[in-house]
Amino acid sequence: MALLAAGSVVQRPGLAQPAEPRVTIAATIQAEPATQTALSIQVGPPGALPANSFIRLRGLPPTVSLTEGHAIGPGSWAIPLFGLATLKANIPAGVSGRSEIVVTLVSVDGKLLAEVRSALVVGSAAMLAPPQPGAPAMPRIANALTPPSPMPAGRPDRNSPLRPPELSAEEKARAEKLVAQGERFLAQGNIALAREFFRRATDSGLAQAAIRLAATYDPAELDRLQAQGVVPDRAEARKWYERARELGAPEAEERLARLGGS
Repeated sequence: MALLAAGSVVQRPGLAQPAEPRVTIAATIQAEPATQTALSIQVGPPGALPANSFIRLRGLPPTVSLTEGHAIGPGSWAIPLFGLATLKANIPAGVSGRSEIVVTLVSVDGKLLAEVRSALVVGSAAMLAPPQPGAPAMPRIANALTPPSPMPAGRPDRNSPLRPPELSAEEKARAEKLVAQGERFLAQGNIALAREFFRRATDSGLAQAAIRLAATYDPAELDRLQAQGVVPDRAEARKWYERARELGAPEAEERLARLGGS
C-alpha cells in the first residue's frame, strides 16, 4: 500500500513494483470567504483503482460543504471518483484561517489504498497575498478555521404545513446521481454505504431517495431484497417514510400503513 504525503509516494525498495493506487492534491489550497473553490484531487493509475473505490476527505469545518459526494460526519465527506472532476468547496462568508485536511482513497470494503495531506487556507485577498517589501506584516491566520455564527438548527414544527421543496434541474440531477450510486451499493449488498447516499439525496429534498432509505430499514423490503445480516428497524423505516410523505412521495402512505403507522 502506498501512503502519500503532500503528493509524494513512498515505495518499497527492491525490484519494480506493480502500479499501486495513488492520490494527489496541492499541498496548500487558498480560498477567500463567500466563494466556491475548486479542489483538484487526482487518482490513478486507472488500472490500479479497484471498482467502486471512493475518496474520503477529513478535516473540513462543518460550515464548509462540497459540491459532490455526501457528508459522513462532522468535517468528513465521501466522494465518488466520478465526482472529482467537478469537485468544489463552498466557503461561507465569515470563515478565515487554516485547516489541515486528509484525503484518503478507500476501497468499497473500507481498505485504505492511498493517502495525502493538504491545507485549506481561507482569508481575504490581502491576507493571502505575499507581503510587499516594507509593508507591515499581516496578522497570522489562526490554526483552526473560525466558522461564522451557526444558524438555528432543528426539524420544522410537525404541526406546521410542509410543502415539498422545489428542486432545480441541477439539484435534482445531483440527487438522482446520489440515488444511483446508492442503488449500486445496495445491489452489492453494502447497505451501510447505500444508506449514506440515499440520506444525502434525501437531504437534498428528493422524495424517492427517502423511500429508498426507508426501505433499507423496512422488514418487508429487506425480505424482498434477501438482505443478509441486516436487522430491520421499524422506527427508522417509519421516520423516513414520513419524510418521504412530506416530500410528496405517493407510495409513502401505503408503506406507513403496512408498518402500522399513519
